[in-house]
Amino acid sequence: MTDTTLVRRRRHALFRWFSETPLTVTLAASFMVLMLFVMLFAQVIQPYAFDHIDLMNRISPPVPLQGSTLMHPAGTDTLGRDLFSRLLVGTQTSMLLALLGTCLGAILGIALGFLAAHKGRFWDEAIMGLVDFQAAMPWFIVALAVLAFLGNSMVMFIAIMALYGWETYARITRGLVLSAREQGYALAVRGLGARPRWIYLRHILPNISGPLLVQLTVNFPSTILFETSLSFLGLGIRPPMTSLGQMLGEGRDYLISAWWLAVVPGVIIFLITLSMSILGDWLRSKLDPSLED
Repeated sequence: MTDTTLVRRRRHALFRWFSETPLTVTLAASFMVLMLFVMLFAQVIQPYAFDHIDLMNRISPPVPLQGSTLMHPAGTDTLGRDLFSRLLVGTQTSMLLALLGTCLGAILGIALGFLAAHKGRFWDEAIMGLVDFQAAMPWFIVALAVLAFLGNSMVMFIAIMALYGWETYARITRGLVLSAREQGYALAVRGLGARPRWIYLRHILPNISGPLLVQLTVNFPSTILFETSLSFLGLGIRPPMTSLGQMLGEGRDYLISAWWLAVVPGVIIFLITLSMSILGDWLRSKLDPSLED
């Protein structure tokens, strides 16, 4: 096969993907790619330091509003800090924390789900009891109490986010493992004398990864809303660091005089959660044959 033929086939596959994929999914995927780029390179592309104070340009409106300046085309906040630079770093912080919290919660839940399915009896009852307890707890209220009394260090904040939503992964993993280990391939490998760890990691986990990946995309919007809500209330990210929720909290007192301080980060939060929800629904329809028309 020549290089030209290979390039043509790749172009044809890419064109076919775009033609068969709904426009909303394409837009959502493009926006999330942009957010991932910002998460990785925010410090590289920011025009100013996000904490640089310029009191001579306080509350400058964004272009094209009256009173705007080309030095700060996205506007400035109450201390004259460039809003575009703060949006970049705030998006980076919120995305990193949400991604870290989602992944840690998934790892914890999947591990406990495997443990419950493998051990059974006491371990199964104990872990499922913890799952029911976590599901019944108003975790947002618990997080507020813990951060208020113990302080909001970064380690504590990440730990609270990691514990948010792990019970869903544990319940799904337990059910999938109990079903998968009775399938023919698992019984065959077990009959050959393979160890349980090898069966779970090498055979069962890859076969149940689809629903777990879908759950990951579904849980991410909830996690980023959880982070931004805590930061909005002043119990998450604190100055001099910034996040989208913290920027939203700072701008709520200026909705009449400087609405862009709260509206712009709020719109970004909305677009991130909406895009991930669209991608999660589309991915679920692709990975679950029972949902196909």
